[in-house]
Amino acid sequence: MSNSATVQSVDRAIAILEILAREGATRVTDLATELDVHKSTASRLLAALEQGRLVEQSGDRGRYRLGFGVVRLAGAATAQLDLARESSEVCRRLAGEIGETVNVAVPQAGDAVNITQVRGPSAISGHNWVGQGTPAHATSSGKVLLAFGALPLPAELERYTPRTITTEAGLGLDEIRERGWATTVEELEVGLTAVAAPIRGNDGSVTAAVSASGPSYRLTRQRLPEVGELLAEGAREISRRIGYYL
Repeated sequence: MSNSATVQSVDRAIAILEILAREGATRVTDLATELDVHKSTASRLLAALEQGRLVEQSGDRGRYRLGFGVVRLAGAATAQLDLARESSEVCRRLAGEIGETVNVAVPQAGDAVNITQVRGPSAISGHNWVGQGTPAHATSSGKVLLAFGALPLPAELERYTPRTITTEAGLGLDEIRERGWATTVEELEVGLTAVAAPIRGNDGSVTAAVSASGPSYRLTRQRLPEVGELLAEGAREISRRIGYYL
């Protein structure tokens, strides 16, 4: 299938979801008419959406409605929005106390993806990490998510700098779980150090991480335990805000 045909199919699938959201249970023939496509094309798109549980057949034969998969996706989006909102005040306080940029990251497609960023008073870089996926094994947030099972360990650990750790043993995941925070020292970028701690959801599982990052000459190894404990306490507060009670 060509790229243009693929995009057209995606557009039509989105249109089907929008129609079902507006009209409720709808017949295949009505969907085909509104999309101006053959009934077989509409049926093929519905089959693909049904496989992903985004649509399902209603009790009336030949009618489709939105499926539970849409609820699941909406719930995940709402959870991330809640996390971003509830963590913002804590992140601002941590950024002021630590003096460096503070981020909240969640697991997504094998990476740690930042959803919130607050720049500290000493931050000199304008880089915005929000929305960017970062490799789990080379970031402090990613190491936290790996250590607590929120992300799977990749089969191959890519090297980004001379200090990138490329073995499972070298990541020290057991130590991270015991200590309660993780570090990276120039493992993703030369000159960049970061520390992160786990955020827990209402069921107690680790669902995100809060981190502080800054230049290695300022975020020195001597400071890492202090920063780690500040982040761990901040992470516990964020966890309480989103429904986890210790």
